[in-house]
Amino acid sequence: MEIVGMNQISPDQVILWSWGFVTLNVTILYTWLVMAILVVVSLLVTRNLSDEINVSRWQHFLEVVISIIRGEIREMSKKGADNYIPLIGTLFLFICLSNVLVIVPGFIAPTSSITTTAALALCVFVAVPFYGISSNGFFHYFKEYFQPNFIFFPFHVMGELARTLALTVRLFGNIMSHEKVIGILLSVTPLLFPVIMQALGLLIGVIQAYIFAILSMVYIASATSAHEETHKHKESHEVKVSVKV
Repeated sequence: MEIVGMNQISPDQVILWSWGFVTLNVTILYTWLVMAILVVVSLLVTRNLSDEINVSRWQHFLEVVISIIRGEIREMSKKGADNYIPLIGTLFLFICLSNVLVIVPGFIAPTSSITTTAALALCVFVAVPFYGISSNGFFHYFKEYFQPNFIFFPFHVMGELARTLALTVRLFGNIMSHEKVIGILLSVTPLLFPVIMQALGLLIGVIQAYIFAILSMVYIASATSAHEETHKHKESHEVKVSVKV
């Protein structure tokens, strides 16, 4: 077993256990912990769901969270919000819980590792064409990559890769930099100021989870609505031509 100092820039470098090519680092450990908490809480909350007026506090809290997520998705997708709740809701809850648990002594947010944020961004990268093809069909989805003509195909591809990289770096940079600043303040300033910064950091963590989820939904909504907008534009153009004729 090899334990690297906790002052490393990434929790990936903190090795807890290693055997051959199998390595367990802090990022993996705390990622599993966050996932386990989400699974256990969801099982406990949903095991006694009721459609009556008087429900448990946990069910009421869950309904409020789902309603808020559904409302935000509906604002962007305009339809089929429930189709996106499993992905967008999971991304938000995982990132939010990872960021909030930093108040626990010794906990390191998995989102402070670029491997975690890259994995989350790759999920969005795969989800965009998945939902786009599901909504518009394979041919119509990929036809948008050649609009207005085939010369723009590499630029569309680079745009997809660039926004995936942006999702990765934005979340990683904000969370990692906050943890480092708190560590520095704890070593050079009195207790009160770092506590205030920690409270502010919790707010920033929730906001970063919200931004990541919203941007993911924006990309998906753009992919699913592109063909619909093109189709409406063509229909409008045909109507104008027929009126002129």
